[in-house]
Amino acid sequence: MDLGFEVVDFAESDHVEPGEQAPDFTRPLVNDEYWADASLSELAAENPVLLVFHPMDGDFPATYIWQEVRDRDWLEYDAQLVGLSISTPYEHKEFIREWNGFDEFQFFSDPANSVAEEYGIVHDLDGMAGIAEPKPAVFLIDEEMTVEWAWVAETWPDFPPYDAIEAELAEL
Repeated sequence: MDLGFEVVDFAESDHVEPGEQAPDFTRPLVNDEYWADASLSELAAENPVLLVFHPMDGDFPATYIWQEVRDRDWLEYDAQLVGLSISTPYEHKEFIREWNGFDEFQFFSDPANSVAEEYGIVHDLDGMAGIAEPKPAVFLIDEEMTVEWAWVAETWPDFPPYDAIEAELAEL
């Protein structure tokens, strides 16, 4: 079966695990109206955060991930849904504008990919020297900044276990 793309195995990662402290960071947080610097700890102090690392905006896995999240209506749960990628705030604004229903989400912008480094989920893009992005990953972080649940992709493309995430959100 010709998929039209190559499946790539990721190198094993030493990522943040459940029970460990989530690395805090401050980056531009983009919504449908504006963006401003925000820290993960500020968000987590209000409600648990479901932090979804995804490929750059416009890449089909990023679009697919957020369409699935939108269609499952995870906004009904007691957690803040926040994306993070190497895309700039301008690219996030376009991503939100382009897709119906994405205006309910917020996205951290991390063009240097340093947050993915802190979380242990960096993926060097093949054939592009010095260019990296986060592996697809999901971390559920509580108000004390403890990782309650985590998933990190093992291949590209790989998609989060949506049913398992939904079960974790339902437990909140």
